[in-house]
Parts: sequence; C-alpha cells; structure tokens
Amino acid sequence: MKTLKYLLPVLVFVVLAGFFYKGLFLDPRTVPSPLIGKPAPAFQLEDLRQPEAVFARDDMLGKPAVLNVWATWCTGCRQEHPFLMQLARTSDVPLYGMNYRDERPKALDWLRKLGDPYAKVAFDPDGMVALDWGVYGSPETFLIDPAGTVVYKHLGPMTPGVWQQEFLPRIAQMETNTQ
Repeated sequence: MKTLKYLLPVLVFVVLAGFFYKGLFLDPRTVPSPLIGKPAPAFQLEDLRQPEAVFARDDMLGKPAVLNVWATWCTGCRQEHPFLMQLARTSDVPLYGMNYRDERPKALDWLRKLGDPYAKVAFDPDGMVALDWGVYGSPETFLIDPAGTVVYKHLGPMTPGVWQQEFLPRIAQMETNTQ
C-alpha cells in the first residue's frame, strides 16, 4: 500500500507528460470538422449583392467549389483578400463567399473598395447558416466536391501555400475521379 502511495503520482505524471509530448507535434490550427466526407449543409440565403436573389448550396454543385466565410470585421479576412482576388483571376475553381455576422452596407463597401473575387456571396447576418457549417470564426474556407460533399476545411487566412499544399491536390484528385 505504501508503494502505491508513491507510485500513483509518478504514473499520473508519466501519463500527463505523454499527452503533453504528443501535443507538441500537433498543429494548433487544425480543428477537425465533422463535415469532412459528409454532404455540405443545405442553405438558402439572400445574395449579398442582390437581396432579391437566393444563393443556395445547390448553386455550388457540378464541379469542385470553394466556399470562403468572411466578414468585414475580420482582420484575417483582410489579410487573405489579395490572394482571393488573385485566385479568382487565375483558377478555374469557382470561389463563393458567405458573408458572416456582418452588415450588408459594410460588406458591399468592402467588395467595392478591395475587389470582389466571389462568383456569388451568401449573406448570413445572424450567422445561423455558418453555425450549421461548423464555423468557429472567420475566415474559414471549405472545399466542396461536385456532388456537394465537404472535402476539406481550412481555418484562418487562405495563403498561396495553403492553396498549393491543401486545396490543389484534392482538386486534382476530384478531377481524376470524374474522368
């Protein structure tokens, strides 16, 4: 019994040290999404630019698509915006936007001043649809396959490196699978 009294704290220390050691090698930006491999949540929202028009999940079907969740109050969104403009000019993959917890006039002014990289932009002022997508904050970017399945989710600003390393290989795989 005396041995157990001294051995128990050592065992607890070893177990905790093992968890901490494993945590050193994890990417803190990686948050697994329960949507990966599942159908993208259905939605119907007003189009940011044309409130009388509807933007729905089904508008993104038929080819690989990227959905970027953004807001004007988001500093990471401003950081990634020049790359999104470049991406819209150089990529064949349509880039869609979901304006998240924002005000329509501010969002429209943002696009007018900084440029508009989006094929369509859903307006989600209360963030309820973004909640269905498991959005923690913005920016977050989803890759969706032609059938509407969520293939990948990126947290944080989109960069050329993220595009090259995470999105392009998955898009190439989708194109290989459809041939």
